[in-house]
Amino acid sequence: MITDPLFYLLAIPAITALGLGKGGFAGAGMISTPLLALTMPPLQAAAILLPILLCQDVISVWIYRRRWSAWNLKVLLPGSVVGVGAAWLFAAYVPNAYVEIAVGGTGVCFALYNSFGKVPTQPRRPSVPAGMFWGSLAGFTSTIIQVGAPPYQVHILPQRLDKFTLIGTTIIFFALVNVMKLVPYFALGQFSPRTLATSAVLLPFAVATNFFGLWLARRTPTELFYRITYLLMFLISLALIWQGASAIRAM
Repeated sequence: MITDPLFYLLAIPAITALGLGKGGFAGAGMISTPLLALTMPPLQAAAILLPILLCQDVISVWIYRRRWSAWNLKVLLPGSVVGVGAAWLFAAYVPNAYVEIAVGGTGVCFALYNSFGKVPTQPRRPSVPAGMFWGSLAGFTSTIIQVGAPPYQVHILPQRLDKFTLIGTTIIFFALVNVMKLVPYFALGQFSPRTLATSAVLLPFAVATNFFGLWLARRTPTELFYRITYLLMFLISLALIWQGASAIRAM
């Protein structure tokens, strides 16, 4: 088990962000892996967080088990399988920095377009090929850089789903993606008794923050919820661009 006090000091905001993300504010947990990576290699940080995410997924999926969009999952999941597999195969060849900039740029453009562009007032459902593309990109980036929300949100937000259906679909989609990620993480040798013991120590706090995230999302008005989601997407995307550009400058 990790005993470094600095690690646990950083783990508190990291786990809180995970709880908000699993409560329905997709992407809020993006800061979690980078925070823990300040004290350890990023892949090791991700390996500590993944078992925690899976436990939070069980809680969130149970609560939203009756509020989700079957059509969206049918479209997104086949693509996500391809994306997770591609991430596993090409992780050694695709620099994370360029992936971060590409995903961040997409998210910023989408958020700005929906804020200032001429967006149709009526909900619109994307085509099946488009949904599979965004699903594959979400699976790929979730595996490579632990951030699958921006591509997923490009697909899901224009549909203007009922708030609880949106939250439930998001939770179930990323829960299934997290299960898929177990295979490449095991194959890459990222799990060890030390990381699993650390995950177990953090788990009670993670469960508490998960319930807080669920409580907060349920009490946020629908329109405000959508505004917060778009704002989170914009800020997360900017952070990805900054993070990727900083990594390229350091090369």
